[in-house]
Amino acid sequence: MDIIEMARQLGKEIQKDARYLRLDAAKKANDEDQTLQELIEKFNMKRVELSTEINKEDRNVDRLTELDRELKEMYQDVMNNSHMVEFNNAKQEVDAMITFVNEILMGSVNGENPDLIEHHEGCGGNCASCGGCH
Repeated sequence: MDIIEMARQLGKEIQKDARYLRLDAAKKANDEDQTLQELIEKFNMKRVELSTEINKEDRNVDRLTELDRELKEMYQDVMNNSHMVEFNNAKQEVDAMITFVNEILMGSVNGENPDLIEHHEGCGGNCASCGGCH
């Protein structure tokens, strides 16, 4: 099996992982949540309204402030929706898994022993600002 085939197999295994399955279920729940979809649509419309007001030559500062406040409230409504909360939590878990996979791959490319590479929380991949992970 060559490297590309292994990567495809890894992708299939990721799609079987409980973290991925949780994220996939959360995506579907978001799509099926009519209330959430309406909140997102209203948020997007308010964002367009704010953008239109910002681009006017004769901007109304009070109107901009009000639109910005409304947009922030709508954003909070979207983000506080139980399905969106679950989605974000599931996404963080999948992102952490993928970050660790990438750490293993990059460490391997840099000559490290893949079996000894450990996941480091908060590692952004840029070693320039790192205090040391080895």
